[in-house]
Amino acid sequence: MRPETNLLPVPLLREISTLLAKDFRLEWRQRAALGGLLLYVGSTVFVCFLSFSLRGGQPPAPAWNALFWVILLFAAINAVAKGFMQESPGQRLYYYTLVGPQAIILAKMLYNALLLLGVGLLALFLYTIFLGNPIQDLALFVANLVLGALGFATTLTLVSGIAAKAGGNGATLMAVLGFPVMIPMLLLLIKVSKNALDGLDRGVSQQAIITLLALNVIVAAVSYLLFPFLWRG
Repeated sequence: MRPETNLLPVPLLREISTLLAKDFRLEWRQRAALGGLLLYVGSTVFVCFLSFSLRGGQPPAPAWNALFWVILLFAAINAVAKGFMQESPGQRLYYYTLVGPQAIILAKMLYNALLLLGVGLLALFLYTIFLGNPIQDLALFVANLVLGALGFATTLTLVSGIAAKAGGNGATLMAVLGFPVMIPMLLLLIKVSKNALDGLDRGVSQQAIITLLALNVIVAAVSYLLFPFLWRG
């Protein structure tokens, strides 16, 4: 039996930083996957631009908002899906002998959150170029984008681990398990970003933001507690 994380001589934060550095190096070596993700975001935004330009103008704010989050949701699924499923059982066994399962799940969540935040900012930049920028409260929108990246990362990372352990068609299983969990979070994100587009008082979005924060904390805590049992399965 492998000793628990709190008995290891290496602190948890050092394990997380080491795993983060490993993930960034792997992403840099496998730039085709990252390029495909960025190509998906850019081409989808451009197709939306072509569709609305045929109608003679920019999309209305509700359509702009809905399309933005739909693009980001599918980009998140594609980005996070490869986190665990690209690792062989032998690699997972090797990690099991070196670091604790808590460090693995926290490092994956943090890495995916940073990746999705970068993708979200890129999508916002491309949206601004091709489809205009109707946002009246940019600070609230960006804060909501950060919460969305964290929420997508925490939820989909755990689902990706479950799908990788289940074997078979992991991407399909991840989509089936992930969508029911993501829908409530997606509705809250769309609501807050719509308030930012309309320039409403930030107090109107306060309850939704608190709920998003609570969801992120709960999912991260549940992942931290349950992933060791999944890891040993």
